[in-house]
Amino acid sequence: MLQSRSDEKKRPNSVLYVCGMNSIRSPMAEALTRKYFGQDIFVQSAGVLAGNLDGFMHQVMNETGIEMSDHQPITLEDLEDDFFDVIVTLSPEAHHRSLDWASERVLEVEYWPTIDPSTVAGSRQQVVDAYRATRDSLNKRIQTRFESI
Repeated sequence: MLQSRSDEKKRPNSVLYVCGMNSIRSPMAEALTRKYFGQDIFVQSAGVLAGNLDGFMHQVMNETGIEMSDHQPITLEDLEDDFFDVIVTLSPEAHHRSLDWASERVLEVEYWPTIDPSTVAGSRQQVVDAYRATRDSLNKRIQTRFESI
């Protein structure tokens, strides 16, 4: 069945990406959204826990021309603004926590299950490939979800 224009999801003015830790998936999504939608969408990311800086994340984002050295992992509690149109959660833990957090606000919560590449074991190349796959999956999803209407 075809969707009419009125049934399509509209591009939000602001998006918050949330993951278990704000060190791989959520900062990737934040940076990719900023790259494609610049000033059109206010975007931030946070984690249930802050997490630590991740070198593989920096490496695979640098491959796309996105410098991530300024990223500092934060939690939902660290956010200065909490006015978002949409929260996109990337892990089950983040989804459950975000639903609780959003219950006090009027906003939409979307769940995009995304593999945590830091759980992949193997050679350095296999691990880097897992990070690239996560980046590329997020990239495709972001462009599809927020494309111009």
